[in-house]
Amino acid sequence: MIKLIQHPVLTHKLTLLRRKETPSKVFRATVEELSELLTYEATRELALRETEIETPITRCTAQVLAEEKFVIVPILRAGLAMVAGALKILPDAAVGHIGLVRDETTHKPVEYYRKIPANLAEKTVLVVDPMLATGGSTSAALKILKEHGARKIIFVNIIAAPEGIKKIADEHSEIPIYTAAIDDHLNEKCYIVPGLGDAGDRIFGTGSD
Repeated sequence: MIKLIQHPVLTHKLTLLRRKETPSKVFRATVEELSELLTYEATRELALRETEIETPITRCTAQVLAEEKFVIVPILRAGLAMVAGALKILPDAAVGHIGLVRDETTHKPVEYYRKIPANLAEKTVLVVDPMLATGGSTSAALKILKEHGARKIIFVNIIAAPEGIKKIADEHSEIPIYTAAIDDHLNEKCYIVPGLGDAGDRIFGTGSD
């Protein structure tokens, strides 16, 4: 279930990410800003419940989130840059981590780290990762979270490829994908085209000069 979020501000910031001359400092800040905006949209359909409160003037019936337990799980390493933005929308959320690296020969994900909060069945889990390319790492992360009991999962993403969208639809059809862009295809190295290159390298300044 893909949900393409379209907004002039998102489009502008996405262009900053795509430009190859954008420095890491600006790239990181823009990823954080996009994460905040996308998390805002991804939580639009959360249920509310009524509660009685007292304003400085009088008592009244107001609404608060029916679900108040959230977990944000970045897929390492690039997903780390999205955590701060997501926390601005959900400041009380716990944060878990799933480390997956893509084997450059097979293009399949290899897990190297896992730290997941307890009692996921009682919480809404937001998985964050800037890129959805083949969908291998995302699918593996979603499987891990389900193994830990997660029942309600939302995937927040910046750029997605059709191949990755199809894989998640085939293997995790109940999980919504909120993204700012659906690009054209993957190239022979499984990079998104036009994409923005290696998000991790651009975030942390580890690419070749």
